[in-house]
Amino acid sequence: MLERLNQALDQLERCLDQEVDVAELARIAAVSEYHFRRLFSALAGMPLSVYVRRRRMTLAGAEVLAGERTLLDVAVRYGYGSGEAFARAFRAVHGVGPGEARHRGAVLTAQPRMSFRVVVEGSSTMRYRIIEKEAFRVVGRKARVPLVHEGVNAAAMAHVESLGEQAIVRMKELSGGEPEGVLSAVEHLTDSREEGAEVDYWIGVVTGPGAGAEELDSLDVPAGTWAVFDNHGPYPSALQELWRDVFTQWFPSNPYVSRPGPELLRTQPVEIGAETDSQLWIPVERVTAGAV
Repeated sequence: MLERLNQALDQLERCLDQEVDVAELARIAAVSEYHFRRLFSALAGMPLSVYVRRRRMTLAGAEVLAGERTLLDVAVRYGYGSGEAFARAFRAVHGVGPGEARHRGAVLTAQPRMSFRVVVEGSSTMRYRIIEKEAFRVVGRKARVPLVHEGVNAAAMAHVESLGEQAIVRMKELSGGEPEGVLSAVEHLTDSREEGAEVDYWIGVVTGPGAGAEELDSLDVPAGTWAVFDNHGPYPSALQELWRDVFTQWFPSNPYVSRPGPELLRTQPVEIGAETDSQLWIPVERVTAGAV
């Protein structure tokens, strides 16, 4: 899969001065557009759209400094309909306008070309199983919080602490499916996996379709395939490392891609830094052997 991803990046480089066809990039990578965007964001640490903009501005910056084209010609070449729009984008990346850069010989910011590879450390293994699950419903309370890659997510902790005992008791009464008990669920609102991107964060339980309570929120999840990862380690660092490894090592090495759906986490509440057992559920679908 990594070879195909790098072929897609080669194609991206060839069309930076035209409309980028993300569906074509996904076809080259032999994955869905949805998975391509999410996998790129997880591997690169930024959304695909941000990488494209930075690469375009890197090439545009070199042309601005060269002085062989007018600023408007450079703007049009890289997809901007006006000099003003180009200047705003240029300044956002380089911290200086294109006119100033040309006249003053300013120091610009370059976004290097990316390529992906898997670093095999061999010091740990990933325990997982594949489960086919019927449609279900998550019932609980949700809040919009930012992604945090390392350390405690203060917004998520505040949401947990805001739940009253009555709400938790009601959730437990409704629990009726695997994974059992009170869990968290994350719905990604965009393809971005970068630090600070907003997600819908649920605390709730799995129930059957149609079950619920008026005082609680509900999320219907269609039937599908799930990769379930077992984890043991200090909270929350071990879980954050597991999530990273799933996208940077497990997906590129296995015949599965991500699909739309919430990511579920069941873990025992413990003090920060204490050891705990956890289970991470990722919605996936299998791809044919020839596609990876």
